[in-house]
Amino acid sequence: MRGAGPSRSPAEGSFDLAAGTGYGVLKPREGTTANQVTTRGPPVRAETGWWKGLHPGMALASKGMVLAFVVFTLWNVEQAATVYAGVRVWIEASLDWYYILAVSLALFVCLFLLCSPYGKLRLGDDASRPEFSNFSWLAMLFSAGVGIGLLFFSIAEPLFYFDNAQTAGYPNNPHADRVGALTPDRDRAVAAMRVTYFHWGLHAWCVYVIVGLCLAYFGYRKKLPLTLRSALHPVIGERIYGPAGHAVDLLAVFGTVFGVATSLGLGAKQMAAGLHTLFGVGEGIMTQILLIAAVSTAATLSAVSGVGRGIRILSEWNVYFTAVLLAFFLFAGPFEWLVGFIAVSAGDYLWRVLPMGLWMTGQAGEADWQSAWTIFYWGWWISWAPFVGTFIARISRGRTLRAFVGGTLFVPSGLGLIWIGIFGGNAIHMELNAGAEGAGLLDLVRSGHFEAALYGTIDRLSDSAWLTWSVSALATLLLATWFITSSDSGTLVITTMLSMGDRHPPQRFRVVWGLGQGLVAAVLLLAGGLHALQTASIAAALPVSLVLLLITWGLLKSLWQDPSAVASSR
Repeated sequence: MRGAGPSRSPAEGSFDLAAGTGYGVLKPREGTTANQVTTRGPPVRAETGWWKGLHPGMALASKGMVLAFVVFTLWNVEQAATVYAGVRVWIEASLDWYYILAVSLALFVCLFLLCSPYGKLRLGDDASRPEFSNFSWLAMLFSAGVGIGLLFFSIAEPLFYFDNAQTAGYPNNPHADRVGALTPDRDRAVAAMRVTYFHWGLHAWCVYVIVGLCLAYFGYRKKLPLTLRSALHPVIGERIYGPAGHAVDLLAVFGTVFGVATSLGLGAKQMAAGLHTLFGVGEGIMTQILLIAAVSTAATLSAVSGVGRGIRILSEWNVYFTAVLLAFFLFAGPFEWLVGFIAVSAGDYLWRVLPMGLWMTGQAGEADWQSAWTIFYWGWWISWAPFVGTFIARISRGRTLRAFVGGTLFVPSGLGLIWIGIFGGNAIHMELNAGAEGAGLLDLVRSGHFEAALYGTIDRLSDSAWLTWSVSALATLLLATWFITSSDSGTLVITTMLSMGDRHPPQRFRVVWGLGQGLVAAVLLLAGGLHALQTASIAAALPVSLVLLLITWGLLKSLWQDPSAVASSR
């Protein structure tokens, strides 16, 4: 705990950090039960000096890793982009089947655990109870997971799949083409929504569920540090405290830093478009840099205040404001048509979700589309899984395994489905009823202005200038607050990893990493290297996916061998 040395309270774990020569050593706490892992690890966290509260080697290595990647990218942005893109193209061309099977396997494991007797187990001691209310818990995990992404893609992506112009050089929607829905009508609209739901639904969230569940199970029930390495204990044993464990946690830090940084840089582009709509402010680089600075500062203050205050409160207000924005889209748009359209498209998605998840194609155009969209998304979700999964685990102590899996898998997927249905449904309805000239929204998507599709739809939903301005202002505010709650969560995850699972890492390092993520985003944006690093983050999903498979096996193995789990399954 901060201010009282590194000794942890009973609620935070079952081990003490014994005093030594400047470092703590893991040793079992008296009274550790039979189902807990009792282990004595190597030196863990510094007790004195600048690095107090962190693992010095991990802290130095993480900063060196970030600096090395930034310098390599800036040294020659074009060459770095070529290298990263080459790795990504090779993965997409050679290992698309592997990504598809890995994500599908994760979904099947989630469904198995949800229905199994193991669902009765609590993520913690048998007497433990949840730290946060259901509303706060769901708001925080949704904010960390997909908030800003849905604002960016929930209109542009369905429109892209609805279109059939093939401006990207490949079919816009092979799933629609295969069933003969080639013209821009209601059937193609339903197919467009189905594919969007697919990319943001159960297959996306199951990856977060697996990582979060493994961390929560081993961290709270087995009393190991709340870091990704702990989930590998059934596989590699005490080696989680050596180089292999360090590498796994550093991989998680890499994915978090560059995932948050690239998303912040790309999100700043849409926020700049919002300010241009509202105040006529230029959308150039300086505006985007100032937005990154403001959002990073706010996110850092939120991370310093902790989960129970800043992160929780901001996440709850995100939900309230989003409900207002969704209500506007629902009631200002064609209400009855939207309700029917969402019901039909959601049913179509649920009916086809498992076959879609296993679909692989060998045809050139379809393969290009699958690589550009489905494989891209699976890589993106996997690369973010250590970050989002760790944060979800951090806020889930005391819940049952079944409540964790059900809540994390179905509630965010369902909310995302409604969100996409209302936003994307409005845009598609406009195009369906605009006549030969169109509503102009497809033109924005064809020209690559995805960030402008949101404001274009808002503008066409109301004839009232003040209402359009107010809703656009709300959307811009939400872009900032949704990202703040992702960034502050990322800061907390990074510092938790580097402090070997301390649920309350030192505040000064939250400041360092919170502002550092913004600095990385700003520097890369100025140099034109954000897209290169985004590609690198996707490529990093390959080693993360291997870790995902290993921790899934470790979780199942531990459940089979856990005396309390065996007893509950009878």
